[in-house]
Amino acid sequence: MSKISIYLNFQGNTEEAFNFYKSIFGGEFEGGIMRNRDIPPMPGMPEIPEKEKNMVMHVALPILGGTFIMGTDMLESMGHKLIVGNNTTINLEPDSKEEVDRLYAALSQGSTQNMAPSDQFWGILGRMS
Repeated sequence: MSKISIYLNFQGNTEEAFNFYKSIFGGEFEGGIMRNRDIPPMPGMPEIPEKEKNMVMHVALPILGGTFIMGTDMLESMGHKLIVGNNTTINLEPDSKEEVDRLYAALSQGSTQNMAPSDQFWGILGRMS
């Protein structure tokens, strides 16, 4: 079944914010809190500085009606900088790769910054049948 979630970017306080959201909405983090130190080594990936290893790579909390809020700490070492406009993303999870491709093609027309959907270790496309 297709889903929509809201992705929030923070500058180092994701865990604090999500513990606050959890106190409001209840529930548990789906899959716990994934930290940057949990990222498996990948070819060409730069070393994460020690001060960023405990930062949140990904967290997801169910809130209302099957909707999730998800979050991450933006990493200065990767050139990430939090500015108004890049701190919130709507995450679409269609039922098939074909629908992912169709939506991406339609939504990215005329855009100047795009990262095409691809298989990642967290398994977004890997979960699709």
